[in-house]
Amino acid sequence: MRFLSYRKHFRDLSEQEVIALAISSEEDDARIYRSYAEMLRADFPATAKLFDGMAAEEDQHRAQLIALHERRFGAVIPLIRREHVAGYYARRPVWLVENLGIERIRTEATAMERDAERFYLAAAARSTDAATRKLLGDLAAAEAGHQATASDLESTHLDDETRATEEATAHRQFILTWVQPGLAGLMDGSVSTLAPIFATAFATQDTWTTFLVGVAASVGAGISMGFTEAASDDGELSGRGSPVKRGFASGIMTTLGGLGHALPYLIPDFWTATSIAIFIVFFELWAIAWIQNKYMETPFFRAAFQVVVGGALVLAAGVLIGSG
Repeated sequence: MRFLSYRKHFRDLSEQEVIALAISSEEDDARIYRSYAEMLRADFPATAKLFDGMAAEEDQHRAQLIALHERRFGAVIPLIRREHVAGYYARRPVWLVENLGIERIRTEATAMERDAERFYLAAAARSTDAATRKLLGDLAAAEAGHQATASDLESTHLDDETRATEEATAHRQFILTWVQPGLAGLMDGSVSTLAPIFATAFATQDTWTTFLVGVAASVGAGISMGFTEAASDDGELSGRGSPVKRGFASGIMTTLGGLGHALPYLIPDFWTATSIAIFIVFFELWAIAWIQNKYMETPFFRAAFQVVVGGALVLAAGVLIGSG
């Protein structure tokens, strides 16, 4: 029946199946670590060596488990994987973790070792064979000690200077891929939509019409900015990262920048909606100045002067045109 799970519960696995599950898990973990290493090798070679070392340890564990299986059950290993066992820990796909930064990848690796330790402890507790129980217990201890191993590998491959260099590279990549296009989008969405929204507001004094114009202008600008950013640079030579990521950052922030002062026009009273919208506009402009100061190292008051004065001029233009 379709509502019954096809997965086995861990308690229902035979000892052979537990060992087979451990073998496939060690193989998967080694492949994940090698994927991390390959993904990081160009920009973070020292951390890549760290993951190469951890992958090599997983290979050793897998070899020990295969030798145990051959001694007890023969050379044919049953096909059983994580997804076949109900409640068994899962691994995040590499392409999800790679977007979260180098420190997040290191944290993910630590979580992987904790999950493996719990599995081996549970497996050892169920085993009735002395040799199997000993190996599973040893592997649980090894997984627990992997944090120390990782620390040793970090001290070998990641001295203070190397770590500082890698962190600076990661920070620069974050700025180029996310902050810079997102900031450009926020500026465009916040400033370029001011004139059409406030011109419509003062020309019609109809809050619903103004809201519709604001949403259309914001979404249209977001789509335009997103595609423009993605198509303008593939990132291979500039090092600015994935064009898809940059396009999403630019497009989403452009849309949000415009929607910020369009949403108040859901309020039926014109002057209440307009007052709130103007307040949000100045909040957006100060936020842009703060981001420029924090990430682009632009002096705050210079950034504030440029952004606020420019935005105020566009706002005034929209009001004048709409009132004319």
